[in-house]
Amino acid sequence: MEFVFLAYPSHPELSVMSFLGVSLIYTFIITGNVLIMVAIKTETHLHTPMYYFLGSLSGVEMCYTAVVVPHILANILQSEKTITLLGCATQMVFLIRLGSADCFLLAIMAYDRYVAICHPLQYPLIMTLTLCARLVVASVVIGLFLSLQLVAFIFSLPFCRARGIEHFFCDAPPVMRLVCADSHIHEQSVLVAATLAIAVPFCFITTSYAFIVAAVLKIHSAAGRHRAFSTCSFHLTVVLLQYGCCAFMYLRPSSSYYPKQDQFISLVYTLGTPLLNPLIYTLRNSEMKGAIGRGLIRNCLSQKS
Repeated sequence: MEFVFLAYPSHPELSVMSFLGVSLIYTFIITGNVLIMVAIKTETHLHTPMYYFLGSLSGVEMCYTAVVVPHILANILQSEKTITLLGCATQMVFLIRLGSADCFLLAIMAYDRYVAICHPLQYPLIMTLTLCARLVVASVVIGLFLSLQLVAFIFSLPFCRARGIEHFFCDAPPVMRLVCADSHIHEQSVLVAATLAIAVPFCFITTSYAFIVAAVLKIHSAAGRHRAFSTCSFHLTVVLLQYGCCAFMYLRPSSSYYPKQDQFISLVYTLGTPLLNPLIYTLRNSEMKGAIGRGLIRNCLSQKS
């Protein structure tokens, strides 16, 4: 049993342009996230919970794009854009697992900012290295549990004879449209999993930032308020972009499914968000910009010597 992807361009010229564009974006994604991870590892003053979570987020997003983008590049060049049933299920497991872990990590980062701003004196005692490591591991383990449950449920259902997926890769909504069964009950199951992975962390983030805003408004110094808001603004930008796209894809009924529109949204959270995250975290963070700059200078000097 094989599925066929129908979303890829058929014209050779458009295929070449798509391949070059996706390859360039993927190169920027890998480069940006690697620079963040190396800077956090080499700069001792960045060995704090906030940057530990940022490095973990970069690692998860590199793995997330590695699940999808090489597959997209290979299919652009191939004449037969097919995938086996097992390959589709495997890709969906890793896609949902890493996407869920990404959402959970953003919620953990919001909690870290809440503790840092609302309980600054207790921050070193609460956000220990052990707790940080456990939170990162928990986000990946919960993501794996949700993905296995959801994918096992989807692929236990009967599929129709039509094997064409109106998408670039095996994502839950387009694959669910090939199921030949009562779709309402199955949609509810997907909605429950999506709620646990998207809506619950987003509510947690919203609550954390409500407390943060209330605490910041009590600061009498304008400079202090600006510094507190600046440490959170880049995280909020990423949260809105990530959760907005994911909520649009997963937290809605299949009756509002439009293939072309959903294909564009999927490219935004598959390529756009991992590309913008390094830019947002570096351009709006002077410490990160300085660390990456010093790392590049050290690398250039070592090569010359």
